[in-house]
Amino acid sequence: MENTALLIIDVQNDYFPGGKMELKGAEQAGARAKDILMYFRKNNLPVVHIRHLDQSKEATFFLPGTPGAEINTLVAPENKEKVVIKHFPNSFRETDLLEYLHQNRISNLVITGMMTDVCVESTTRAAFDLGFSNTIIGDATATRDRELEGKTVKAADVQRSFLAGISALGGLYARVVNAKDFMNGK
Repeated sequence: MENTALLIIDVQNDYFPGGKMELKGAEQAGARAKDILMYFRKNNLPVVHIRHLDQSKEATFFLPGTPGAEINTLVAPENKEKVVIKHFPNSFRETDLLEYLHQNRISNLVITGMMTDVCVESTTRAAFDLGFSNTIIGDATATRDRELEGKTVKAADVQRSFLAGISALGGLYARVVNAKDFMNGK
């Protein structure tokens, strides 16, 4: 686990039941993200919380100053943990994330968060392009149903497809494991 940091991407209240953009399985994914967070804290490893604040005029969730934009209490940051505010899906875009990781000699990322097919995917692909070795905790991510050509694509299918794609070609962009296996060293 040397040179490894945990990224918790957008585990914010608007994604949970009652939020403005509820995801399928958000509570379960949040619980697994908490397990991984506790593992990193117990082992005194670096943790980075990513918080999305949407500043576009069309924004309907993650609005600055609203309870929905707050990081969920399951994974609330502690004082020593880095919090990165972003305004785009890619957590590296127009943030200090890359600088922070380089300053702390981080070369391996363990990634959890929401939405699997948007912010988790774009951040993971960008991290790969920037030279990081990535592991996604698959059961610590969540998404929602999507629509394509007038047909609904179920969240479970979106989730499975995006995790399969990002781990294709022998884990080119990321290795995907579940929380239990990760904490057991698999």
